[in-house]
Amino acid sequence: MLSHISISNYTIVSALEMEFAPGMTVITGETGAGKSIMLDALGLCLGDRADPKAVRHGCDRADITATFDISNIPAARNWLQSRDLTGGDDCILRRVITTEGRSRAYINGSTCTLQDCAQLGAMLIDIHSQHAHQSLLRKPVQRALLDAYAGQQQLASQVEQLASAWLRAQRELELLAGSRDEHTARAQLLAYQVDELNALALQEGELAELEQEQRTLANAEQILSSAHAALELCEEQESGTRRALQLLAGDVNSGAAIAGARELLDSAAIQLNEARSEIERHIDGVEINPERLADVEQRLEAIYDVARKHRVMPEDVIATHQHLEEELQSLSGSGERIDELAAEMAKLAAEYHTAAGKLGKQRQKAGKKLVAAAQGILATLAMAQCTLEIALRPRDDAAPHPHGREDIEFLISTNPGAAPQPLGKIASGGELSRISLAIQVVTASAGTVPSMVFDEVDVGIGGAVAEVVGRLLRGLAAQAQVLCVTHLPQVAAQGQQHLQVNKTADRKSVHTDLSQLDADGRIDEIARMLGGVKITEQTLAHAREMLEG
Repeated sequence: MLSHISISNYTIVSALEMEFAPGMTVITGETGAGKSIMLDALGLCLGDRADPKAVRHGCDRADITATFDISNIPAARNWLQSRDLTGGDDCILRRVITTEGRSRAYINGSTCTLQDCAQLGAMLIDIHSQHAHQSLLRKPVQRALLDAYAGQQQLASQVEQLASAWLRAQRELELLAGSRDEHTARAQLLAYQVDELNALALQEGELAELEQEQRTLANAEQILSSAHAALELCEEQESGTRRALQLLAGDVNSGAAIAGARELLDSAAIQLNEARSEIERHIDGVEINPERLADVEQRLEAIYDVARKHRVMPEDVIATHQHLEEELQSLSGSGERIDELAAEMAKLAAEYHTAAGKLGKQRQKAGKKLVAAAQGILATLAMAQCTLEIALRPRDDAAPHPHGREDIEFLISTNPGAAPQPLGKIASGGELSRISLAIQVVTASAGTVPSMVFDEVDVGIGGAVAEVVGRLLRGLAAQAQVLCVTHLPQVAAQGQQHLQVNKTADRKSVHTDLSQLDADGRIDEIARMLGGVKITEQTLAHAREMLEG
């Protein structure tokens, strides 16, 4: 429920804070005092478009904050949790508007979109008025309300899920079928390319080995010439080293220095011998083989040609081969996928039609019951001539639809004999509010929005009818929090909390204040609503009688 609202620098409100209680709260005040300002401000927190002209004159920005107690609203708690916006049992919606036209919205301190505010707000509060907030005008709300009254939300959700799954399968099938010719051409090209790469049969590491072998074969004569020259030098150096060792042998050549020199010369001779052996082994591995060189170069040219065709580096040919094979395999399986999708759609359609048929019967039954109950209440609200109808029109397309087989719309006729028309086209603002009230009272047991606002539902009525409206709102307050802006004392007397709007003005500015009335204050305010400018003892006594009643 709405527990608190704070308004700063909005229109003629400089600063306003108000706590709200459960049950029925009435808001009264002189005409033009600004009773609807609070509702307009609340609408901004719920995602309404902002007008920079609404910022109070002389101020840079307006700031509105609405706090809701969501401890008993699991849908809102789950919505916040899924977006990591959890704030405990309270949910705080805030809207900031600047004179430059910028607007920012927040949920529990985190920046959010107006769509988020509207989506969350729909779970928290419903505003019934002559303005855009009249949710009953929206067909999705009408459908949801009927399903809730019928107790078939779970079945409606099942129908939606089945239809959505069918539509997803249909889109995939259309995509596959629509591009079948393109897929066929692509598959033929891929098959040719894969066959060519299969024939090439390039192995991992083969390219590097071939390139090394090609370099060796192409330079074999130079390699052998250099190797033989190096071998001769090693043999000469080894022979000289051995001769030096012989010259330094014997007792005559003794001493630490000579001993160290002999050790180094011996090591050098060994190293030269090993180097000579490695060179000989290298010479044995190199051959002048023009035939093999031609074969290697032909193989490399085939690899390079394929790489150029696919516009990849030669070392990426193997990866390209694997990728093309995978794509060809996936295209080859598209025909099988088409058959699978067709079977899946048939199964989903059968399940959908079973569930949607059951849902349609429940909607028909609940619609008749809702209309009968609402007509009875409308008769007590001076709208006995009004005819309410819930039209369930079969859809032209028999394909699964997320909202079921039928299109649902609430229709109304306010004059006898006139054909029923959509609510927004026929009903006036006051009539629409009373129709909403009647439907909300009927459907309250099915689980209404936790808070409801009724703005001037008493337009065009009075006397006993006004008292009926007040009692209906009071009864509805047993199911949900009710806030009601009213001009009628019969309605105001039914409130459990009474707020009064006052407008004061001086030479520089106009101010609007909202205050909670105590028992004496309520008597005075209802007496004002009864008697106008002059309040007599009789008027006060009448006000006391209404409150006691």
